[in-house]
Amino acid sequence: MRRHLVSALIAASAAWATSMAAAPAVAQNLRIAMAGETTSADPHQYGLTPNTTLRGHLFNGLTETAPDLSVVPGLATRWERESDTSWLFHLRPGVAFHDGSAFTAEDVVASFCRIRNNEGEVTQSFSRYVRGFERVEAPDAMTVRIVTRSPAPLLPSDLTNLAIIPRRLVPAGTLDFQANQQCGLQGAWPTAQQFNDSSAAIGTGPYRLLSYTRGGPVELARFDGYWGEKPHWATVRLTPVTAAGPRLAGLLAGDHDLIEAPNTADLARLRQNAGLHVAASPTTRLIFLQFDAARSPSPFVQGGTGPNPLRDARVRQALSLAIDRKALTSRVMDEVAVPAAQFLPDGMAGTIPGLPVLPYDPARARALLAEAGFPQGFSLTFHATNNRYVNDARLAQAIAQYWQRIGVKVELETVPSATFFTRRARREFSVAMGGWSADAAETLLFLQLWLASTDPARGFGSSNYGGWSDPDFDRTVQEAASTMDPAARATLLQAAGRMAIERMPVAPIHFESATWASRRGFRYPGRVDQTTMAAEVTAE
Repeated sequence: MRRHLVSALIAASAAWATSMAAAPAVAQNLRIAMAGETTSADPHQYGLTPNTTLRGHLFNGLTETAPDLSVVPGLATRWERESDTSWLFHLRPGVAFHDGSAFTAEDVVASFCRIRNNEGEVTQSFSRYVRGFERVEAPDAMTVRIVTRSPAPLLPSDLTNLAIIPRRLVPAGTLDFQANQQCGLQGAWPTAQQFNDSSAAIGTGPYRLLSYTRGGPVELARFDGYWGEKPHWATVRLTPVTAAGPRLAGLLAGDHDLIEAPNTADLARLRQNAGLHVAASPTTRLIFLQFDAARSPSPFVQGGTGPNPLRDARVRQALSLAIDRKALTSRVMDEVAVPAAQFLPDGMAGTIPGLPVLPYDPARARALLAEAGFPQGFSLTFHATNNRYVNDARLAQAIAQYWQRIGVKVELETVPSATFFTRRARREFSVAMGGWSADAAETLLFLQLWLASTDPARGFGSSNYGGWSDPDFDRTVQEAASTMDPAARATLLQAAGRMAIERMPVAPIHFESATWASRRGFRYPGRVDQTTMAAEVTAE
């Protein structure tokens, strides 16, 4: 029934496109349907991809991420490393905030102070970066020096995540990043609500915020004082439509100009429609399973009583061996994914060259369960989102079926992303399916954030919701994190990656490909980081 409906809608869209052949040029208004919902207009709140999309329209960092993940100048035009722990950034002259005030080094220091003091932040999304800073200084109005507590080889990449806000938004007084947690200031720091009502949403980006509604449309207007190339679109509407069917229906009805993540089963027919454009991009978005490898009992294993089988690496390996990743790619993902062998695609720094896709071997999986003391299997509840990743609910259902075949009794609970992320942050799950996209083209960040033992002071393990801890792994990752030589760092990361694959606290499944569909007259090239930037949408 659904396929017949989609085919009818596509046919109607083709007829509509033909009737529009003589229509005037595309207006300067752009309407984008997003696959995920932004949780806040606060650029320092949570590092979700929908939040990153909104942040990229309103704010800039000292550095920026190009569509191919390379680091390019942003509010800093150039930078140099003075030593292994000291970096000097030269700021871009003539930059104005949306309120007309001039951008200076004081704004950078103030922004990093606010990031460190943002009580509404979720899972150290941004404070984990600034906690590694020993000092942040402004030698003059157009220069910033960042001194890190230890060598930070990925600092230029890290800074792409840290949005710069005006100095006037933080408490009055003399800024001193070294002084204490408060940077020596007393008073109220800007809240998420102030960003959401637009009073504090003042950036240097190509668009300014007109209105933000959680779960509803976000309205943006072009900032004519923007320092970079002026975007074509005078106004932009970002509307979260978390179900693929309604997103596509809205595109075909003319309610949206561009949509994220059309249903994979519809892509072939969409490509045949002359009134539509389809863009696809490989990404670093890893879909993975995270196991509670620490607690016993675990809340959703064996009814929350008795020993936790997931603490045994043999059990975690068995759950991985039970999954046919290649079949998932073809049957569930419609080939819009690449089966995973490790934590980033082969060829990126720190990956193990030529590693084959993780094996499918249910017989070996059953043998490992028996060897670990669970010949009859065990029971668990598996949690996943149902509106965040490509085909996430279908994928979780297929994985649960694979586990049933090796004797593991599975109850699947899929929930909306807003609920899932809140509960996961509280470590409520025993087995959860997650996703993560790399900020830099190497494995360090994934290993450091998701697998290293939790150490808030150093910014390690902030997403290690499974609680896995291994001293050998930690030592290797910590050494890699402070190794400035790229080749030596890659060798260490490969060693850490081998440990993680062997001990399997996280089971990689596949790398998503990102897709977009747009009406004729609008074209988007796509980005590796899966964000949708209005300034990169062209009018035909």
